[in-house]
Amino acid sequence: MAQSGFARNEQWNGWLFVMPALILLGLFMIYPILWSLWMSFQVGRGMNFSFGGFNNILRLTQDPVFIRALTNTLTFLAIQVPIMLILALLFANALNDSNLWGRSWFRTAIFLPCVTSLVAYSVVFKSMFAQDGIMNQMLMALHIIGDPIPWLADPFWAKVVIISAITWRWTGYNMIFYLAAMQNIDRSIYEAARIDGVPAWARFWYITVPMLKPVILFTTVISTIGTLQLFDEPNLITNGGAPSDSTLTLSLYIYNLSFRFMPSFGYAATVSYVIVVLVGILTFIQFLAARDRRA
Repeated sequence: MAQSGFARNEQWNGWLFVMPALILLGLFMIYPILWSLWMSFQVGRGMNFSFGGFNNILRLTQDPVFIRALTNTLTFLAIQVPIMLILALLFANALNDSNLWGRSWFRTAIFLPCVTSLVAYSVVFKSMFAQDGIMNQMLMALHIIGDPIPWLADPFWAKVVIISAITWRWTGYNMIFYLAAMQNIDRSIYEAARIDGVPAWARFWYITVPMLKPVILFTTVISTIGTLQLFDEPNLITNGGAPSDSTLTLSLYIYNLSFRFMPSFGYAATVSYVIVVLVGILTFIQFLAARDRRA
C-alpha cells in the first residue's frame, strides 16, 4: 500500500510539473485551432457572423481570387522546392570534401542568408530587381538584354523574383541538414567503392542519396509546409501579390480577408484549412513515396 501511495504521489507531482506547459499549450494552440475550425462554418462580415454550414466551402469553388492564390502557391511549391533541395544537396556534397579549400568559409556564406533579416533582404531584392536596378544594369552591360526587364511589373518575372528570393534564403538552411547527415556516413563505404572503380557521380547517386533518404524526406516536408505558408516575400517584394495577383499566395489572401478587406473571418478560416488539408495530403504522399519497398 505504501509503495502504491508513493507511486501515486510521484504521478501527481509529474502532472503538477507539466501542468503550466499544458495550460499554455491549450490556451495558445489547441483553443485557437478549435476556434478557427468553428469560425470556418460562420458567414458574415466583421463580428456580425452566423452559422452558415458549408457555404464557405461552396464559396471557395466560385472565388476566382482564391483559385489564383491556390494556383500561385502550388506553382511556387512545384518549382521552388525541388530547385532548392537539389541545390542544397549538391552544395552539401561539394562542401563535404575535406580537400576543398576554404570550405568553412563557403559553408558560412551559403548558410548566412537564412539568418539575414527578412525585411532587409526583401528590400534588397526589391531594389535589385527594380526597373533601373542592378540586375537590369548588369544584364544590359553584358549585352544579354537590350531593354530592361520589368521584373516586378510582369506576372511571369515577378514569380521568378519570388522563387529566386526564397531559394537564396533557404537553400543554406537545408544544406546544413544534408551536410550533417553526410558526415555521419561511414567513410569506409566510399573508400571501398573508390577502390572498386565506382565513379564519383555513381557514389553520390547510389550511396549518398539513399543514405540521406530520411533527411531528404524531412527537408521535403518542412519545405512543403513553409512554401504553402508563404507570406512575407510576396507581401514585401511585390507589395502584396502584384502585379494582378500573380504572386498572391493563400497566406497572403487570408491576411487580406482578415485585415485589408472588409473582415470576413469565417471565410478566412476556411481558406486557412485549405492549407491544412494540402499539408496533410502532400505530407502523406511524400511519406508514401519515401517508404521502403520490400518484397
